[in-house]
Amino acid sequence: MSIDAALVKELRDKTGAGMMDCKKALSENDGNMDKAIDFLRKSGIAKAAKKGVRAAKEGIVYSYIHHGGRLGVLLEISCETDFVAKTPGFQELAHNIAMQVAATNPAAVKQEDLSEADISKEREIYEDQAKASGKPDAVIDKIVEGRLDKYFQEVCLLNQQFIKDSDKKVGDLITEAVTSLGENIQVSRFTRYAIGEISVNGQLS
Repeated sequence: MSIDAALVKELRDKTGAGMMDCKKALSENDGNMDKAIDFLRKSGIAKAAKKGVRAAKEGIVYSYIHHGGRLGVLLEISCETDFVAKTPGFQELAHNIAMQVAATNPAAVKQEDLSEADISKEREIYEDQAKASGKPDAVIDKIVEGRLDKYFQEVCLLNQQFIKDSDKKVGDLITEAVTSLGENIQVSRFTRYAIGEISVNGQLS
């Protein structure tokens, strides 16, 4: 079923969970708010979201080198304490995310980091494509929103399918780590290096 954006925002305000998680929770529960909240709690997402408001001032800069030294990533990933930053679970999370950046070269950490100009440009392209294909006006908006969602899944690190498990998104890995390690965890930034190219959060510098 189609989920109204206002309903998604209301659930996000109540739980602090991400927009995509809220949309999924509502879709899985036929738009029922109470059931969607229970869904998020059972999956640990609501619990993790509460931790997300706490300051993450510790962490590590993790380095990953691939392809015989021709491709590398520097990843800044933050948590609340130096103790957690040194745990195997946190180190494994950093390694997996750095591998993801190396493999997919995302443009940004999250959707909010993309410029309004870039999003508007993509939206305009999708609108023109939908109109050119002769689609009725009533469905053009849904088509455009669907293609934008796919675009965000391709270029935003947290929205991407995890390369080791396509049933999970990178954001899900962080949510699981927050739940298991008990601290707020955030990907602050990344730099991806390849021979002949330098990109910082996907932007040439």
